[in-house]
Amino acid sequence: METGAGIGLYPLHRCKTIYLVRHAQGIHNVDGEKNYKAYMSHDYFDAELTQLGWQQVDSLRKHVHSSGLHKKIELVISSPLMRTLQTAVGVFGGEGYTDMSDVLPLMVANAGNSSRAAISSSNCPPIITEESCREHLGVHPCDQRRSISDYQFLFPAVDFSLIKSEEDKLWKADVRETIEELAARGKKFLNWLWTRKEKEIAIVTHSGFLFHTLNALQNECHPDVKKEICSHFANCELRSMVIVDRSMLGSDTSVTDYPGKIPKGSDLPSDAVVDDNNIKVE
Repeated sequence: METGAGIGLYPLHRCKTIYLVRHAQGIHNVDGEKNYKAYMSHDYFDAELTQLGWQQVDSLRKHVHSSGLHKKIELVISSPLMRTLQTAVGVFGGEGYTDMSDVLPLMVANAGNSSRAAISSSNCPPIITEESCREHLGVHPCDQRRSISDYQFLFPAVDFSLIKSEEDKLWKADVRETIEELAARGKKFLNWLWTRKEKEIAIVTHSGFLFHTLNALQNECHPDVKKEICSHFANCELRSMVIVDRSMLGSDTSVTDYPGKIPKGSDLPSDAVVDDNNIKVE
């Protein structure tokens, strides 16, 4: 396909719609956007959202509901860090949780110093965690996660079963993941999506992961479209995209296509087919 090529076609069942979300403002972002060295501070270990960040969550939640996205999304995948989990449950979670409920909350009250009430797991898509969509690994304490048992206490109804280790074995204090390694991890994550049955999936992740993954895809599209796809995400920004299975990783059949000729029967010769007015139909 030539860059900037016009209209093209692809089977719907070989596509997925993904809703990419960067987490809302974290406490590390406030100083880090002024001075990059601030990301080295251990004060920002597994950084939680600021109060402004929670306001951003509320704004995106309103958009998700007013646009009807909350009815379309079948699954939410979150990076297993405090700021992404808070964003995921705040935007996509249920409402009206009470202690008398017979279901677990997505988030307990005041999780991660949020000053927020508990969030219900009712009437919302399932939320799961996956390590391969984490932020740039290593060196920065804000990108180191807690133990899974700590998260399970704070986010009881979130599914952590895909996380293989209790402690964080991916983050290294003295080794920073290369951009190439991060991009390769991002591609692997997108390939993994094709093993999922869901067709409309929200992913709550990080700026660095999104930027380097999307830029590595080398999309065959108009430069203005590529710029739209690959530019840096703002805090709590959502972008809707379609990914296409060109490698045939997803081999499931269409649920909307219809084969025709049901019931089957002998075709009449064209000169024998007439309409109700006895006029031959070509």
